[in-house]
Amino acid sequence: MNKLQGILERCEYKYEIIQHEKPILSREEGSKYFRIEVGQTAPTLILKTDKGYFVLIVSGDRDKLDYEKIAIILGCSKVKLASPKEVQKVTGFEVGSVPMVGLDISCVLDKRIFEYDFIYGGTGKSTFTLKIEPQALNELNQVVATLD
Repeated sequence: MNKLQGILERCEYKYEIIQHEKPILSREEGSKYFRIEVGQTAPTLILKTDKGYFVLIVSGDRDKLDYEKIAIILGCSKVKLASPKEVQKVTGFEVGSVPMVGLDISCVLDKRIFEYDFIYGGTGKSTFTLKIEPQALNELNQVVATLD
């Protein structure tokens, strides 16, 4: 959490780290708890490809991921979600707690997150949520592509 705090303090965008008693484990729980649209929840997913691992920060209103489309965007032949064990190994965090910023992995951003003033996502700890202006993710991550 100290690494995340340090990264955010150097950022020019508005953000807030919000503590809550129970872990928020789904987009529906996040939407209800924070009284926001489901699209403002922004899970951080880890993709496994034939070119290595990528971070995908996706809008909660996206029901399905088109892995073939993502493969084309990344120039890969195979794309799938990393297993929980792989996520832990690659990021140091458990599935559901992966932070939106601070990972040394190339990142893909869902264009839908930019429809909102703020999005809500992981911090690395299950009882803390990061509320941040989505434009900050372009500055704070190694963005290599966007998902339409």
